[in-house]
Amino acid sequence: MALTLSQTNTRNLQETHLNRARASLRQTISWYAYLRKSGQLSAKPELAGLVKPEIEVLTTTLNKLDGNVVRIAAFGLVSRGKSAVLNSLVGEKILQTGPLNGVTQWPRSLRWQPGGKVIVELIDTPGLDEIEGETREQMARDVAQQADLILFVVSGDITRTEYQGFLELRQSQKPLILVFNKVDLYPDTDRTKIYQNLQRLSVGNTQGVFNKQDILPDEIVMVAAEPAPIEVRVEYPDGQVNYEWETPPPQVEELKQTILNILNREGRSLLALNALVQARCAEEKIADKTINYRQQEAEEIIWKYAKYKALAIGLNPIAFFDVIGGLVVDLALIRSLAKLYSLPMTSYEASKLLQKIFLSSGGLLLGEIGSSLMLGMGKSAAAIASGENPLNITTFGVSAIAQAGIAGYGAYTVGKAAQVYLEQGCTWGQLGASTVIQEILSQVDKNTILYRLREHLELKN
Repeated sequence: MALTLSQTNTRNLQETHLNRARASLRQTISWYAYLRKSGQLSAKPELAGLVKPEIEVLTTTLNKLDGNVVRIAAFGLVSRGKSAVLNSLVGEKILQTGPLNGVTQWPRSLRWQPGGKVIVELIDTPGLDEIEGETREQMARDVAQQADLILFVVSGDITRTEYQGFLELRQSQKPLILVFNKVDLYPDTDRTKIYQNLQRLSVGNTQGVFNKQDILPDEIVMVAAEPAPIEVRVEYPDGQVNYEWETPPPQVEELKQTILNILNREGRSLLALNALVQARCAEEKIADKTINYRQQEAEEIIWKYAKYKALAIGLNPIAFFDVIGGLVVDLALIRSLAKLYSLPMTSYEASKLLQKIFLSSGGLLLGEIGSSLMLGMGKSAAAIASGENPLNITTFGVSAIAQAGIAGYGAYTVGKAAQVYLEQGCTWGQLGASTVIQEILSQVDKNTILYRLREHLELKN
């Protein structure tokens, strides 16, 4: 069947998002590979060991992107039918199901290829309310972080425990489908009432975790993944009548179609964005570990550049060069810190960071430039006139000392601010994870789940 122009454009845009995400991850992995080869990481075996898990996450995430694997994780309390829902999607009973609580003890996955290039990995998880709660909660967080789409399975009116688990999963900022399972056990009136209650759940809560745009009614799906046997009347040709128990087929077509619609509309963009979010998280952890590990060396570098800046500006007699020289020293300081932390930072990115530091300093550093210029002009005038009047040498010295003190303090402030920004902004740059995330979010269609999650994802940038 031929694709419409709109469908073609959507597919091309998704492919662009996927390629941009791949390029971003490859650049990041290449950078850390270069650091290992150049000895900057291998010279610090303890630091290399600290950041190894995050580098492995980057590699695994890229492999997932290259394989076009979309991960869909099913969550819910025990006995809600999570395993049955996944089995019914695949069309085979692969995952164990049963009447006992806690049949699923650890996350298990199975492959589903519903069509097209994308391969879906379905992940079954233990009940959120099982024994060893803290361990399972951490497991749930880890799985949710890796997932591209979440199925939250309920089998009736939502309980307080389910509601809390639902809110916690919303914190992962992943698209979520609320699956109302076991609808075959309810009369039509009760089923409709429960569905309406779930709709009210989705359109607001007092904690502000999500708003009415986060889940739409068509993202609440009713299914019967493992329908209960029903007694049927069987009439034979000889006129005999008998009653037999028959198990109806699973009723999951609506859920399948909802998932396929999401995958077709935004699946690859979803895959790209989640990979970039994971990469950004890994890079931030690398930066955090590196900064903590090299805190003393960073302090020494900051003080060194503060002294350089104070001396250079204090002794320089030309006001214009005071300002230019101060900016050059600040840029050199930022790049030295980035190099120490083994974080990618070009001159252009350093200048953008310095600009951001100036603008966020509440005028303090901009005031430093103004003071430097004013004192520099007075110092320059004193230097010119010093040959005629020895007192002007004293004036020059006083201005130089004052200017040097302000410059040194300014350099120290820039250095400390740069530490914070390098930790939080290590994903900048043309192909940095945060940059590409912003790029994708600016291009997503208003009718997509990603658009409704855009505000939350942008707040994390």
